[in-house]
Amino acid sequence: MLRLTRAPNIAIAALWVDALQQAGYSASMQRYFLGSVAGELPPDQCQPEVWLTNDEEQAGARALLDALQNMPQRRWLCRCGETVEGGFEQCWHCGTAMPAGLA
Repeated sequence: MLRLTRAPNIAIAALWVDALQQAGYSASMQRYFLGSVAGELPPDQCQPEVWLTNDEEQAGARALLDALQNMPQRRWLCRCGETVEGGFEQCWHCGTAMPAGLA
């Protein structure tokens, strides 16, 4: 077994493990509930971890995790002049929907 990475919380670890498993990797999560003992143990030892059963999957799994962690963010300019970033499909300023060609 090989520790692939530590996650900041259980939710992110679960998302990463699920994405890896959906792609065919032998991923699992370890240290589910150690967050409750942070303070008794060093905080970096209490984070959930993503592990692989098969060490030879490391290169592909790391590439997939890197792609998940560094997804490009969408950015578009609304007709009111505001720049809308991230996953928003509606302008926060005027409420205009994102143009259909950008979706």
